[in-house]
Amino acid sequence: MILTATLNTALDITSRVRKLRPHASHRITSVTERPGGKGLNVARVLAALGHEVTVTGFTGGATGRTVQDQLAATPGVLDALVSVSGSTRRTIAVVEDQPASTTPETTQLNEPGPQITPAEWSAFQDVYEGLLPSVSAVALCGSLPPGVPVGAYAGLVRTTRAAGVPVLLDTDGEPLSRGVTAGPDLVKPNAAELAELTCSHEPLRATQHARRLGTKAVVASLGPAGLLAVTPEGHWRATPPTHARGNPTGAGDSAVAGLLSGLVDQLPWPERLIRAVALSMATVLASVAGELTAA
Repeated sequence: MILTATLNTALDITSRVRKLRPHASHRITSVTERPGGKGLNVARVLAALGHEVTVTGFTGGATGRTVQDQLAATPGVLDALVSVSGSTRRTIAVVEDQPASTTPETTQLNEPGPQITPAEWSAFQDVYEGLLPSVSAVALCGSLPPGVPVGAYAGLVRTTRAAGVPVLLDTDGEPLSRGVTAGPDLVKPNAAELAELTCSHEPLRATQHARRLGTKAVVASLGPAGLLAVTPEGHWRATPPTHARGNPTGAGDSAVAGLLSGLVDQLPWPERLIRAVALSMATVLASVAGELTAA
C-alpha cells in the first residue's frame, strides 16, 4: 500500500471556451470535475499503474463530499481523509480551445483552502501516524491550507522516517525549504521551485545544492527538457524523445507517481526516470487535463 497526503485537497473544475477575453462573457463548451490536489492526482496515476493507494488529508463541506464521492468510484484508491468544519477548495481552470498544432492556453484560479483548527491538525496527525505501519512509501504533496503550521511537512517527514517508511516530498516555498532539512528520501521540485530553494538557476548546480540541504535524492522537473536526478548512486538526465504539444496540467504529479512506483518496485534510477518521463509526457498528450492512457 502507498500513502499520499494532500493537506489542501480540491475539486478541480476545468471549463473550455473558444477564446478567453478579459471583461467579456463567455460560452463554456464543456466542463469536467475531478478530485484534485497534487497527492490525489498522484494517487490516481498510481492506481492506474496497479498499485493500491490510500489518500489522506482534509475534506469538508459540500465540495468535500463531492471529492469523496468521486474517490469512491476510483478503483484502487482508499479514502482516509479527515473531515473539517471548513469547505474543501475549488480550483478552476479555463482552457482555450486551440488548433491541434498549438498548445492550449490555460488560465488557473485556485482558492486558498479551508481554515484548519489546531484540533483538526492534531486529528490529522493521529490518523497519519496510524496509517504508517501498513504502507510501503509515502508522498507528501502540495500546498498547505490556512492554519496548518509552515513546518508541517518537516514534522511529517520526521514522523515517516521514524516509522522506517520512505517518503517523497513535493511542495514549494517555505514548506519545501523546511521540509528538505528533515531528510526526506526524495524531493521533486520544478525549475522555479529549485531556483527559489537554492538561489541558483543552473540546473545541475542547483540540484546538487538542494541535496546538500538534507534530502537523500533530488529529481528536478525541467519541463520539456525532462528530469535531472542527483542521487547517492549517481546523476542522470532523462528527456522526452520529442516535444509534446498539449496541456501540461498534472504532468508533474504523474512524474511523482512514476518515481514513487519505481521506488516501491525497486527499479534502478534510470528506469525510474524513464517511467516518470513517459507518464509525464502521456499526461501532456491526454485529451483531459491531468489524465493519461496506457497507450
